[in-house]
Amino acid sequence: MKKKKPFNEQSAWIEYVIPSAFEGYSLQAILTGPMQISRRMIQKLTRSKGILYNGKSTFLKRPVKTGHVVRVAAGVSAGPSLHPEPIPFGILFEDEDILVVNKPPGLNVHPVQPGQTGTLANGIAWHWQQRGLTLPVRPVHRLDRDTSGVLIIGKSMYAHQHLDRQLRERTLTRLYLALAEGAIEEALGVLTFPIGKDPRNPAKRTVRADGETAVTHFRAIERYTAASLLELSLETGRTHQIRVHLAHYGHPVLGDKQYGKASSLITRQALHASSLSISHPRTGQPMRFEAPLPSDMTDAREMLSRNSF
Repeated sequence: MKKKKPFNEQSAWIEYVIPSAFEGYSLQAILTGPMQISRRMIQKLTRSKGILYNGKSTFLKRPVKTGHVVRVAAGVSAGPSLHPEPIPFGILFEDEDILVVNKPPGLNVHPVQPGQTGTLANGIAWHWQQRGLTLPVRPVHRLDRDTSGVLIIGKSMYAHQHLDRQLRERTLTRLYLALAEGAIEEALGVLTFPIGKDPRNPAKRTVRADGETAVTHFRAIERYTAASLLELSLETGRTHQIRVHLAHYGHPVLGDKQYGKASSLITRQALHASSLSISHPRTGQPMRFEAPLPSDMTDAREMLSRNSF
């Protein structure tokens, strides 16, 4: 059997110097504690010789000493990329660990079937190819095909698992803007309808008593005669959550043909991921990214404010 090659020196490595407070802890406790590396990633790194203690491979139960150095391979060069295609998208931020993009509407984030092309992931693979990088595309979360806005991608296994943990622990926060049908009277509200699969249509979700807990907070920013501009945040991340909740509430997202109806003001659902906040996976620095309202939603908002539709 062929031995797996260790990570080469071109791979990015994360370093951690043992402080006196952790003198005597096991190497594994350092990895899962202050370095916040998942057990699943530790298993992969162990098999690939991607964990070094003072420059050498060692056992996970080894006690550590103050001032000694733990190095972990981030794995930026691991894994194949998708077929690269020159698909335009906006870049809000990029460094060696993360890529934050402004996803255009009408674009799937990634292929939904083998061999599919024309997705955001194919465009990201092209962008990286132009920079001499061959990376797997690892979105931390998803946006529907016709939802625009901020999306974050982990450029390494290390960065992705850190951001995924923030998502699960709700320290990665997202805000959305939506134009919803009707003038909503409440200034603030919380929607808590449980969501499950629609038994009549597997591509849809619906509110049902035996569904999963789903919580959406909203704030009315502007009210027009026929619609309202809402800011929304999620406590949970169910499929189509905002769209299902607003439709059940009686104010479907404007232009949402799947959960509401078509609109003469916009050709897609008027839903936009406007901002995202994280702690940087390597430095821990708080970061916030914003994507401006796209032109089709701006135009619809302007027409609503003039009652000219």
